[in-house]
Amino acid sequence: MELNSESLALICTDQLFLEFSITEREEVWQKTASTSYANNSARWIAYLNCLCLNTFLTYLESEADLHSKPQVWPRRSELPSFWQVVNGTAIELNKTRLVLIPSEDSEFAQLSVPREWVDLPDWAGNYYLAVELNLSACSMRICGYATHQQLREQGKYDCIDQTYSLETEDLIEDLSVMWAVQELYQTTIPEVKSLPTLSVYQAQVLLEDLSRVTAYSPRLDVPFSQWGALIAQPQWRQELYYRQQQQLKMATTPSKTSINLGQWFQEVFEAGWLSLDAFLNADSGNLVPAFRQGKLTTRKIAVEGIKLIDLGMQLGNQAVALLVGLTPDAEQRVGIRVQLHPTGEQTYLPSNIKLALLSKGGKVLQEFQSRSQDNFIQLKRFTCTRGKRFSIRITLENFSITENFVIEAQDD
Repeated sequence: MELNSESLALICTDQLFLEFSITEREEVWQKTASTSYANNSARWIAYLNCLCLNTFLTYLESEADLHSKPQVWPRRSELPSFWQVVNGTAIELNKTRLVLIPSEDSEFAQLSVPREWVDLPDWAGNYYLAVELNLSACSMRICGYATHQQLREQGKYDCIDQTYSLETEDLIEDLSVMWAVQELYQTTIPEVKSLPTLSVYQAQVLLEDLSRVTAYSPRLDVPFSQWGALIAQPQWRQELYYRQQQQLKMATTPSKTSINLGQWFQEVFEAGWLSLDAFLNADSGNLVPAFRQGKLTTRKIAVEGIKLIDLGMQLGNQAVALLVGLTPDAEQRVGIRVQLHPTGEQTYLPSNIKLALLSKGGKVLQEFQSRSQDNFIQLKRFTCTRGKRFSIRITLENFSITENFVIEAQDD
């Protein structure tokens, strides 16, 4: 049986339990969904952090007996550039910095703090609060807190995830202790050893490399000495965020160049496309065995072109194969068949990926969506006259790519 916040408060008497309304929850989601993030993981982190921040600030401003007004660090407008790459949000009370670390885990076992919030001088906090969010119950609880010194000296450092962790039993549950210390003693930001500085050239090289849009944060892609030095500088952290937005915009903007299918009959393929035979001969590992076996059967297709579509934003390094087959028909018409296949070790396509045929004006003429165990999907065979233009669109959640085609007359 799931306990509500009131029942939990009776059991965990020292922990702070806060509630938010369904309306507040939905408003935060709408705001997060309308903000540009490079991937779904970053968007979800932003959602949890924004909901946690709003709820905790409401508590501080209305119920907590404090002598100073809490301030978001550094500014609310900069938070997306943090949440794009790391979990956590900082609040300042006078000279005391609290770092909220939200989690949706219903069986909260430990406080796990990204290294950036501990080992970057300008990011380090005095106190780190473990926050458990229960979205369905519209509630959150502060499971406890740890000091910077406690994390550094007692925390377990994970070199893979680059996080400092403390078990729940090692956390201080009663926030009144923290408030008392904050009021009675003058606190300062912990002293943390500075990282080596980067030259402008080094920063630009890193920004170029790390701005690629993937399904995860780039924080683990380079040594922390470089990563930390980069995002510790506000202008470079913001630059990374903006560059990723540009990369995302480019990835989801339809190409205006049309692929001339008429040239395929002469074995001429544009960049990124190969004949199916050439593709299979060049790389035997890219397509799943079931597809390769199907190639051995009679397909009654005059020419087939294939292109790998990178779904990095959704599925890491995975890709799908867009296959277009052509067959000359009577009266200068060409029969066209379009399929989408999984690649590599994947047996099935990602669930809910869509394959659509669009008119020249962008009207959807056909659209098919994969189910949980589809090893390929295809459009109904259609025909086009010479000079006809059409587009094929592939979408998966917030990823979309469009390939434009035209059938120009072949040279005699």
